[in-house]
Amino acid sequence: MSFFKRLKETIASKTEAVTNIFKDGLAKTRTAIVEKVEELITRRKKIDEAFFEELEEILIGADVGVNTVMQLIDDLRAEVKARKIEDASDLQPVLSEKLVEILKGVDDPELRMAESGMTVILFVGVNGVGKTTTIGKLAHKFKSEGKSVLLAAGDTFRAGAIEQLEVWGQRVGVDVIKQSAGADPAAVMYDAVQAAKQRGVDVLLCDTAGRLQNKTNLMDELNKIFRVIQREVPTAPHEVLLVLDATTGQNALSQAKLFGEKSGVTGLVLTKLDGTAKGGIIIAIRNELNLPVKLVGLGEKMDDLQQFDSDQFVHALFAGLIQKKDEEEQA
Repeated sequence: MSFFKRLKETIASKTEAVTNIFKDGLAKTRTAIVEKVEELITRRKKIDEAFFEELEEILIGADVGVNTVMQLIDDLRAEVKARKIEDASDLQPVLSEKLVEILKGVDDPELRMAESGMTVILFVGVNGVGKTTTIGKLAHKFKSEGKSVLLAAGDTFRAGAIEQLEVWGQRVGVDVIKQSAGADPAAVMYDAVQAAKQRGVDVLLCDTAGRLQNKTNLMDELNKIFRVIQREVPTAPHEVLLVLDATTGQNALSQAKLFGEKSGVTGLVLTKLDGTAKGGIIIAIRNELNLPVKLVGLGEKMDDLQQFDSDQFVHALFAGLIQKKDEEEQA
């Protein structure tokens, strides 16, 4: 069975609504990568050095990342040799297959939840990446699954951060534990954990300050927050999610490297994928960092925060091509 057929069958078992969210959210990236690759294949029927050079340019332009692109191109060259591929169009499924391999990795994209009792999820990331919005949307997701949720306003330094979280709390219908602006974030976390325990809450979502990642005092602060949470809930935090803005491309990758090394990050959230043609950054991040992508933001709506799914991601990129192949087979 062909790779695209297998991919289509994998997707068939998933809900159409989610498939459509991925398709719509990745429209710009699809144009940047797949449509340009298709155009290249139509123009250059033969696989030669010039073909690989142009393919390299397309992938780097979509922010797949130089290291990852070099590796991909090397893998493709090897496949071309091994499978004796001559026609450029036969390379598309091979490229798709390689992308799925990179994106899948060995990590579980599911959010880690506490085996019993309360789950604590900590959010880190620089200002402006969509951290508060992600927390609000995740609260909505948990609530719609029937879980009780509490929010902790630990970003006490950024002007308006507490109010922004409160707006989301009201919108979703969950309470926010807060102190005044400028308060000690670890003290807010202590209050939040105590409140969550008293109320028997299922999930506590904690916002943290998002100043620049190279400030050691920010890392000290995060360590203090960790200690406070762990003293009260020894198995927590169950996830430390680094929120990255996909529209910043390579900058998101360097943030992930810096934060990942220092702050105990367990997974990534990529926001604003719908607003960029540089969605290839997710491929670079998966390839260069040993961190799973847990959630992706694919639009403005409340339900547009989705658990990352490598099959859905690649299917959304190659949707037009899969449809074309179906039509050819039926003709």
